Amino acid sequence: MNLQKHVSPHGTVMAASMMKDEAPYLLEWFAHHLAVGFTDILVYTNDCSDGTDDMLIRLEELGLGYHRRNDIPEGIKPQPSALKYAQAEPKVQEADWVLVFDADEFLSINHPSGTMDGMLDDAVAQGANGIVITWRIFGSGHVVDWSRDPVTEQYLYAAPAHWNLGWGVKTLFKFDPDYWKLGIHRPKIKNRHLKTGFPDEVKWLNGSGVEMEDYFKFRGWRSIRRTIGYNWAQMNHYAVKGIDAYAVRKFRGNVNNKKDKYNADYWSLQDRNEVKDTAILRHSEKRAEIMAELLKDPVLNRLHFAALDRLEARLDEFKQTEAYETLKASLIEASKVPITDVTAKPPKPRDPAKIAALMSEVEQQVADKPKTERRNPVVAGWDDDFLPAPVHPQARDHIEIVVNHGVKMPVDAAVFGPNALERVAAGKYARRHMRYIATLVDNPDRLLIIGGELGIVGMHAVQMLPQVTVMVNFQRSDLLRFARDIVALNDLEDSARLKLTDGPLCFATDGEDQASGFAAMMADYKPTVLRLCDPTISPTVLANTPLGRLRRVILPEELYKTPEKAAEYAGALAPKGFVQNENWEDRGMIVFDIKPAMTMAPSATAGAADA
Repeated sequence: MNLQKHVSPHGTVMAASMMKDEAPYLLEWFAHHLAVGFTDILVYTNDCSDGTDDMLIRLEELGLGYHRRNDIPEGIKPQPSALKYAQAEPKVQEADWVLVFDADEFLSINHPSGTMDGMLDDAVAQGANGIVITWRIFGSGHVVDWSRDPVTEQYLYAAPAHWNLGWGVKTLFKFDPDYWKLGIHRPKIKNRHLKTGFPDEVKWLNGSGVEMEDYFKFRGWRSIRRTIGYNWAQMNHYAVKGIDAYAVRKFRGNVNNKKDKYNADYWSLQDRNEVKDTAILRHSEKRAEIMAELLKDPVLNRLHFAALDRLEARLDEFKQTEAYETLKASLIEASKVPITDVTAKPPKPRDPAKIAALMSEVEQQVADKPKTERRNPVVAGWDDDFLPAPVHPQARDHIEIVVNHGVKMPVDAAVFGPNALERVAAGKYARRHMRYIATLVDNPDRLLIIGGELGIVGMHAVQMLPQVTVMVNFQRSDLLRFARDIVALNDLEDSARLKLTDGPLCFATDGEDQASGFAAMMADYKPTVLRLCDPTISPTVLANTPLGRLRRVILPEELYKTPEKAAEYAGALAPKGFVQNENWEDRGMIVFDIKPAMTMAPSATAGAADA
């Protein structure tokens, strides 16, 4: 075997973990973390019956890692016990950087370098001494049968990045045992150093290389909307794997000795398959090379395949029982729980007084700073209606369908951003605009919608007004495909009154302000009402485009956002004879009419449209 430990310019970079009966997965886990750039790997084991400890002992004999026994005192759980031993372990105390994580967690380095060293280069260049790495929850991918294929290649579907129930963290940090007490999610500053200048020396970054908020120096084990980030690193959490793998684990026990942890509720929480995430595959080739070298050792080879054979034999026996069929059926049913209905353990009510009493004087000083000084902005994308392109909608049988103002919509977390997804699930997505559209247009208007809400406002107009014709333009072909699925779901695909298109709004040779694609659309379609939701059509574009027979322009507040921007649109439309219709102020939109006297004020008609 020709394999040596990695040497890092950052010194000893140690992975510390604890395991029980992980032999079938151990070599992949070990090889993967050598591949990403750890120099040392230390694992504590307790009560192993499948050769996990023997494999780790052999890896230590080969000079590739360290194994220690986790002799657990009565009344103590395995994980805290292992952490206590690790705190006093000389190899840990000598380490420069330490990351504590579990056997079902695989670190994915998303940093442009693809390596631990490259990521630490950039962190150290910022003066940082820690990186807070957030989970990505990976589900079964609807895999049932057991397979010997690598975990990181079998399970490629995960919860959306912005799903906050999956935001537990693990912390890679510069370790000094005199100052820090190890923890499973993050270390804790020892009390005797809290009132010194040491907390000021702590600078941790999030998983995108952005500085964490000061509060996290003292407490917290999860990311929040202002600290989430995956551009540098993520911790892939394969808590369930496939149904067969889960069944074996359920009857094996777990490192925390949590009673009935592996039930259907736990499965529905962890079996999230909304989006495909292949980031970790960048490490596959090197991991495979290292694992192949490990298997050249006859002892590791024998132990590895013996563990697989034992697991498969046990699984074959279990699959003949009624208990297996009952478990399998319950897990398949649990997989149907929509992500919007998943709940974690109910949080304890927040008691500000109790929290304040627990705070050190230094932490209280941090908490008392003005919000502008102690808070990061909410991360980009949180309020976006849609996930970044390209989206890949889920199979229809895995998602919930709701009726939103008469339009059936898939509650697809692989398409919608987090805030929009909540509104879709509640049947309230774009509800104000859908409520009023049948009042804003009339038979036989020709409505042109540029961008916005997947065209569902236009679909509702077609449903409500039998002589209205609608064309919706998309600038993302992936959203156009999804919108066409919604059209089919609502039996509107045969309607000559509804057209969806992704024709370009402008051409590169003309520049944004010319927007010849938009001009051609106006000339060919000849709309009488324009609902404008895409900022590509700027006030300048409107001013420079012939508007033909247009009698009304509708600007949802999502487009103009500020009074100053609204004034720009008003200035562009005024020379063309449009004035603002005051009847529509404070209704989430601005409406401009060519002849304001002809516009009907919103009234009971809007309520009728709702019904």
